[in-house]
Amino acid sequence: MVIILNAFSFLREKLTEKGFSYLNASLEIEEGMCVMEVIDFMGVEQRLVEAVFVNHLVVPKETILYHGDRIALVPPGTPGSYRLMLGMKKMRD
Repeated sequence: MVIILNAFSFLREKLTEKGFSYLNASLEIEEGMCVMEVIDFMGVEQRLVEAVFVNHLVVPKETILYHGDRIALVPPGTPGSYRLMLGMKKMRD
């Protein structure tokens, strides 16, 4: 099956080194893979991916992927205000 991959910041360099495209790139993966398995498949260390978006929503890395899903990988270091806006962090009540 095919998913669409986007990666940000220094993850782009890591993926390029491993031979993967990172901007609206079609990526052929096995049926039933979760995000964590895709990160491993691409040879990226899990600790280098702080947040994952699937179809524009922040999801856990254990989320199962389906044909046509759009994923985005966000590394650590995203500034605080963007973390809130992107949904990576919830505001405290």
